[in-house]
Amino acid sequence: MHQFEEKFSSRAKLMKASEVREILKLTQKPDVISFAGGLPNPLSFPVEIINEIVSDLLKKNPEKVLQYGTTEGIDPLREEIAQMARADGMNINFEDILITHGSQQALDFIGRIFLDPNDCVVLGAPTYLGATNVWRQNKAQMHEVPVDDDGQNIDMAEEIVRDCKSRGLNTKILYIMPNFQNPSGVTLTEKRRKQVIDLANEYDLLVVEDDPYGKIRFEGEPLRSLKSMDDEGRVIYTSTFSKLLAPGFRIAWVTASPTILHKFILNKQTADLHTNTFGQWVTYEYMHRGHLKKHIPNIIKLYKEKCELLLKAMDAHFPDEVHYTRPKGGMFSWASLPETVDTKEMLPVAIDRKVAYVVGSAFYADPRKGKSKMRLNFTHPANDKIEVGVKALAGVMEEFIAKGKAKAKNNNKKKR
Repeated sequence: MHQFEEKFSSRAKLMKASEVREILKLTQKPDVISFAGGLPNPLSFPVEIINEIVSDLLKKNPEKVLQYGTTEGIDPLREEIAQMARADGMNINFEDILITHGSQQALDFIGRIFLDPNDCVVLGAPTYLGATNVWRQNKAQMHEVPVDDDGQNIDMAEEIVRDCKSRGLNTKILYIMPNFQNPSGVTLTEKRRKQVIDLANEYDLLVVEDDPYGKIRFEGEPLRSLKSMDDEGRVIYTSTFSKLLAPGFRIAWVTASPTILHKFILNKQTADLHTNTFGQWVTYEYMHRGHLKKHIPNIIKLYKEKCELLLKAMDAHFPDEVHYTRPKGGMFSWASLPETVDTKEMLPVAIDRKVAYVVGSAFYADPRKGKSKMRLNFTHPANDKIEVGVKALAGVMEEFIAKGKAKAKNNNKKKR
């Protein structure tokens, strides 16, 4: 059968499969303990309340909730979101909000709106692979900044921006996941948040603040959003209800300055007309009836316990050569093995041992990086499976670390 490769656009030829999605196919067997997917735990889904809301909506207003909607999203939901955002320090109204099909759609629109071939984006190393995958299709240059325990290194980001400017490159976007970053789990400090705004103002940059996990904080006080610190309208902020209500609804939102938001709306009109109306009404009712505020503490309790179980198990079983982050919220920890270990080579062995993770190289714009890293999700595995999975993974690590040492020893003998 003809493959039609010659018919594909240059953009289509740059598309590549998400490594997370591909790995999830391998972990569908019920006996595999998966730390791979960034999946909310089904125990966090408020099924009974959603059932009640759905029943009420279909009884009272079926003609409205099942109908087409406006591109921007239904006004009642936008107003609820605006109230929540104002409580978090953002100076916005409902007119400043667009409802999107997941935060991923907002990232896709950012590429369409702002990025021409060879435009520069400065982002973390590691960073969320959904951003790099979509902006790669825009042929953007992605310049990586190291991520440490305090988040992205903004001093180094400035060096990169200066270098790009000196070479005549059009540097447009600084991409940040400030809270419990995917994949590292680390949080950008208050000091670095101020640096981000100063950097954007000085070098005429846009800041994309991607914040899916900010509400899932286990300890400490919330830090100010970049959007709340922005006086020049440079920050494009996006968040989602996938981690707080149900990912299947695909309800997320973006807020930006009026001229930028208008371009988002025009893109939305050509992409899919509007986000699903029924999911929006369910989300609105869930918020309006006060359920979200009551439910967030339940999610935090559930995920904090799972995070503690993961960290305790890693403390007890991981080899001393393995280092990992200790997140204070969100859904992930990030493990670093000796550079002699390739976690992509290790993955099939781990899956044979009934445990899975995501390879580190998936989270770098440059796939040659991160070969000795891995992302571990703690929200989805059952509590009684977490230590079992960690022990199995630790055993695989020990084998590959030992192989790496033996190989290095042999190489040293050959050099002599």
